[in-house]
Amino acid sequence: MDAPRSPDAPDTSWIRHAIWWHVYPLGFCGAPVRPAGPAPAPRLRALLDWLDYAVELGVNGLLLGPVFHSATHGYDTLDHYRIDPRLGTLADFDDLVAACRARGLRVVLDGVFSHVGAGHPALARALAAGPGSPEAELFDVDWQAPGGPRPRVFEGHGELVRLDHTRPRTADLVADVLGYWLERGVDGWRLDAAYSVDPRFWAEVCQRVRRDHPRAWFLGEVIHGDYGAFVAESRLDSVTQYELWKALWSSLAERNLFELDWALQRHNRFLDSFTPTTFVGNHDVTRIASTLGGDGAVAAPALLMCVGGVPCVYYGDEQGFTGIKEERLGGDDAVRPAFPGSPGELAPWGRGVHRAHRELIGLRRRHPWLATAATEAVALDNTRYVFRAHGRHGGAHLEVEADIAAGWHVAIRGPAGHTLWRLDAEPDRS
Repeated sequence: MDAPRSPDAPDTSWIRHAIWWHVYPLGFCGAPVRPAGPAPAPRLRALLDWLDYAVELGVNGLLLGPVFHSATHGYDTLDHYRIDPRLGTLADFDDLVAACRARGLRVVLDGVFSHVGAGHPALARALAAGPGSPEAELFDVDWQAPGGPRPRVFEGHGELVRLDHTRPRTADLVADVLGYWLERGVDGWRLDAAYSVDPRFWAEVCQRVRRDHPRAWFLGEVIHGDYGAFVAESRLDSVTQYELWKALWSSLAERNLFELDWALQRHNRFLDSFTPTTFVGNHDVTRIASTLGGDGAVAAPALLMCVGGVPCVYYGDEQGFTGIKEERLGGDDAVRPAFPGSPGELAPWGRGVHRAHRELIGLRRRHPWLATAATEAVALDNTRYVFRAHGRHGGAHLEVEADIAAGWHVAIRGPAGHTLWRLDAEPDRS
């Protein structure tokens, strides 16, 4: 649960009811990514025709990937205050937020503040003016490098230049950007590569922003490490639960449900102090349907929707989309595809997966206490796992059984033992 961190802790209790539809806009809207090229167009407006679809799916929030002006894929930002011309204008963005508001959908933006694109105009001015210039304070530059100043880069990517998070000017910039878009109506932020920044930086910046936006929610992208310690030091509200993501697909693929149980034991401890953000897919990983097949792409979210956390559904997963992440230039393209112009143009083969997602999200919404639920094993072996998810305040509980010895069999039962939802998919012997 979101335990208060101080007497004047921010009120983000609304997040306990949130289920996100996670969309990568450049891909979803069919924008050219590599090379970006001069292709300005109001592509962001394509999302307007999908908001009713999101509502019917059962989600109540839109978690948007990068929408700011960038060089290629969105994570090489050139201007944090400008909508990427490939997506449209500020007016297009404002209309999208207004349309979300009209449907009760909250909006979270993806903020890239670990680094910027190497072509950022402020970096060019800093390198030209030298280390004593005000803009030079923003960037992590080796001014004494042989051959001239050399910006330090993010994780070996030469096109991504690190910001200097030890300097007040950087904190001022990030706080200003966060506040600017919160003023325009968004509800929170996903902080990209938060793990690569000193958590004390996030604590300072978010504390400043919360003075004017106490209901803003901050999610940090953290892959490895001590999630609880990071949240405590950074004062963020949540982090990405990659441990559970990995255990979920791996335990199902390898028929080793002990791995899932171990991850859920750790997940229980995280839930004692914060509510992790959970998912079976995102813009950086191979699609669950490519890993487990179409029936496995139903079994995995069935389990996810019955454990604590803030669930995210990555666009296309609810239709059984496939796509393999590859470690090469353009290796993300397959998992960041364009959607058709309207829901009516979706292929019919995704209907069964979509129907299951609607049912599972509906079940989650009818049991809101699941957001902070703890789990305990009732029965466990390699291919059969029964666990009980129970509320932290009161006697509410569900019992979940997964039997993957042959095919995919998942049952979700209520307190009286009655079946609320069931998957019975026999192995494909074709």
